[in-house]
Parts: sequence; C-alpha cells; structure tokens
Amino acid sequence: MIFNTLAYFLLFLIPAALLFRLLPPGARPWMCTLFGALFFVYFSLTESGGAVGAACLAIFAWEALCSRLYRPGSWLCLLGVVQSVFFLAVFKYWNFFTGLAFGSRETNPFYWEGAFLPLGISFFTFEFIHYAVDRYRDKTRTGSLGQYMAFILFFPTMVAGPIKRYQDFLPKLEAPSTDWRTDWERGTTRILCGLAKKFVIADTLTAMTVHLNQADLAVAHRAMLPVWLLAYGMQIYFDFSAYSDIAIGSTRLFGIKVPENFDWPYLCTNIAEFWRHWHISLSKWLTDYVYIPLGGSRRAPVLVYANLMTTMLVSGIWHGAGTNFVVWGLWHGGLLALHRLWSRWRGPREGPPSFAGQALSWALTFVMVNLGWAFFCMDLPTARFFFRRLFLG
Repeated sequence: MIFNTLAYFLLFLIPAALLFRLLPPGARPWMCTLFGALFFVYFSLTESGGAVGAACLAIFAWEALCSRLYRPGSWLCLLGVVQSVFFLAVFKYWNFFTGLAFGSRETNPFYWEGAFLPLGISFFTFEFIHYAVDRYRDKTRTGSLGQYMAFILFFPTMVAGPIKRYQDFLPKLEAPSTDWRTDWERGTTRILCGLAKKFVIADTLTAMTVHLNQADLAVAHRAMLPVWLLAYGMQIYFDFSAYSDIAIGSTRLFGIKVPENFDWPYLCTNIAEFWRHWHISLSKWLTDYVYIPLGGSRRAPVLVYANLMTTMLVSGIWHGAGTNFVVWGLWHGGLLALHRLWSRWRGPREGPPSFAGQALSWALTFVMVNLGWAFFCMDLPTARFFFRRLFLG
C-alpha cells in the first residue's frame, strides 16, 4: 500500500499540496502533471513493475496527445476507447485470456513470463475511456493539454480511485477552494481516519482471513468458516474505504473535492441499494458507460436482466484476472436480476415498510453479499471446497 509510506506524504502529498496553493493558476496543472509523473515513476520503481513499469508513463503521454484529437461524434474517440481497452487487456488479462485458449503456463505458447501491472492501470484506464466517450457525446469540453495531463496524472486518486470525471474535476482545478484552514483540517482528519481503518481494523482482520485457503479450511471447525468469510467482508470494506478516505483527504489538501466512494453499504436493505453505496464511483461509471449503452432499463425485461448480468460481468473482470472474479461478477449480476424480478412481481409498495420486513431484507442482503466474497478472495476450486464444507460438513 503506497498510502502508508512516508515517501507518499513527505515527497509527494505535502510538497505538492503546498505548491499547488502557492503557484499562480496557470502553473497548477503543470505542477500536478510533474508530481504525478514523478509519483508514477518513483512508486513503479519501488513498488510495481520496476524500470519497465516506470516506462509505462509513456501510456499517459500517448493518451494525452490522442485526447487533443477527440471531437464530438468523431471516430477518433471510439479509437481512443479501443486503445484504452487494449492497454488494459494486454497488461492485466494477457495470461488469463491466452490461458483460457491454450491451457496452463507450461502449454501456453503465448505465456508472458514477465507480466506486470502498471501502477493504477485499472483506474486510469476507466478515466481515459470516460473522457473519450464524453467527448464523443459532447458532454465535456476539451480543456488544455496541461489540464488533461493534470486530470489523468492527479496522483492522490491514481492508484485506488475514486474514479473522477473530467467535467467535474476541471472546474475545481481552475478554481480550487481558498479556505486553507478548513481544507487542511478536514483533509488531515480524513487521512487519519483512513490510516486508522487500515492499520487498526483491516490489518488486524488478516489474522482470520489468512486462513481462507484449502489447507486450513480442511482442518478447521465448521463454525469458523463463516467467521473467517465475514472477517474478509469486513476487511475488504475497511481496507478499500481506507484507501478512499486517504485519497479523498489528500485531494482536500489541494482545495479539490473528488467523489465519495463508500456510504455505509453494509446497512443497505437490497442489492441494488448496496451497489449505490459500495464503490460508488465505479458503480456510476458502469451504469453510464456499460449498462445504459446496452439499453439499461428501457428494454424488455429479459434484456434488462441480461444487461445487468453483462454489466456486473464487466465489474468482475475489471476487479481481477481469474475465473473466480467472473463468477463473482455473475453472482452480483444474478442478485440484481433477481431483485428486479422480485420488484416487478411485488409491484409498488403501499405505505412504509415494516421493521421486520426491513430487518429481513437487510439480513438477506448482508448474507448474500458476504457469501459472494468467497468467489472474490479464493480461486474457484477453493471456493467450491469452502461451500461444500460450510453446507455439507
């Protein structure tokens, strides 16, 4: 985790946030670009990808140059989407997809021995795609080269989101908050909350989640299995929301606000509501750039269910390269489709819901979401073994 290093705070966040406040408006985008580039190179060299990973900074330069060609209705915008998907597919899914076609590492002639993930590629790819699509739709202005570079290289949100929108970010870049004291107090508080979530809660829970492997599952008391899985559900929430808190707090030091990412998702009473409160920036991205283009809710019911399944399949694949992530995405797609089917069958609700009904809905949602984490944190054979032991003994 980059956010728990002194280098992040001392070499990047504090100097960049102070300079951003002190420099004239015209220099701020280029300052963000410079610090973002240095951040990408430094943490690629020390954390992910090495020198080859650092060279992937060229992806940002290429995308920034291509972005100058995007015009409303232009085929070049569609080309921008294709090349962004291509970059993600090559770096994140090459061995996964070629493995599906040609088998294991030993039998796969196209296996990439030195495969690595460029820092933050899952997040910056979605921002590339958003800009190209919204330029095609004429929903955002072009902005200057420096402004676009600052957008894609804004380092507090580079590695773990939230996923930004250019039309929301640009006005804040041009006219950030001038209330230094409030921004730094709230930003620092948010960062400290994130660090507490990470070190005090999420890291402590690893003492239980480390047992979610086939060897430990085979010898564990059956009653411990749901405890370990629940611990993972809590860990991933506190871990990921911690990253978001630190990122959001960091941007506040610049006088810039980015979207919230979590809003008490485990208190939701249905799966659709859960996805409106869990990883909010991703959910909104998937809705706007996958679900709605497929036809959204405007199609026949069976096509709406297919759209939900496809959208969540994309979500699953985006989260990781493995068949377990495919199943996790389909699990949530199936839950959303079932919820929509139930809502259609039940019809409009008359009067406020009862406490018992709300409690039951919450419990069912909570259980189904947490059962789904089995597919997220374990490969498919281990997940099948987990459920076999959990339900059959």
